[in-house]
Amino acid sequence: MKDRFITWIVPRLIKYIFLFLEKSIRWEVVGEDYSRDDPKRYLYAFWHARLLMIPKMSRGGIWHGYMLISSHRDGGFIADTIHLLGIETVRGSSTRGGAKAMLRMVRAVREEGRHLGITPDGPKGPREKVQKGTIQLAMKTGLPVVPVCYATSRYWRVNSWDRFYIPKPFTRGVFVIGDPVVVSEEDDFDESLQRVQLAMDEAQSKADRYFNK
Repeated sequence: MKDRFITWIVPRLIKYIFLFLEKSIRWEVVGEDYSRDDPKRYLYAFWHARLLMIPKMSRGGIWHGYMLISSHRDGGFIADTIHLLGIETVRGSSTRGGAKAMLRMVRAVREEGRHLGITPDGPKGPREKVQKGTIQLAMKTGLPVVPVCYATSRYWRVNSWDRFYIPKPFTRGVFVIGDPVVVSEEDDFDESLQRVQLAMDEAQSKADRYFNK
C-alpha cells in the first residue's frame, strides 16, 4: 500500500513543481525553437541533470514524439510525470530493455513520423558524456541530433551522480537549442560520437554562461 501511494504521489508532486517553475521563471530561447510547422524530425538530446524542465518544449500540444526513459524504478517516476504532462515515452536503457526500446523508437520514426528525445548520459552516466546508444539510434533512424540545454540565473544542485539541476523560482531562464548534428550509418562511429559530444558541450556552455554577460 505504501509503495503504491509513493508511486502515485511522486509523479504528481514533480508535475506541480514543473508547472510552478514553468510559470514563475521568465524563459527565453536561443536557437531555432521547436515548430509544429517544421516537417523535419529530430532526435533531441539533453543531459540527465537537465531533464526537469525539458517538457516545456512540448507545452501547447506541439510535441509529436517519444522520450526514451530508463526501465529503472526512478525512471518510472520520470515516465509517469512525463505522461501526466502529455508526452509519450519508450522505456529502456543500455542496461535493461535497450534492444526492444531501440526497435520501438526506430518504428516510431519510420511508421509514425515522430520526434525522439533522449538523455545521452542516462540512466547512470558517466555524467555529461554521450554514450554509444545515442549514436546508434541516430544512425538507425537517420534523425539529426539536436542538443538542448537550459539554465537559470539561480538554481540548486542535488548531491546525486548527475548533480541534478533544479531552477529556483522567480528567476530568468534560457533554453539553448543547438544546430542539428547529422549522423549517418556511413560515418565513422567514433568521429560521430565526438561531434555530438562537442555539440552537447557547446549548448551547455552557452546556457551556463548566458546570465554571466
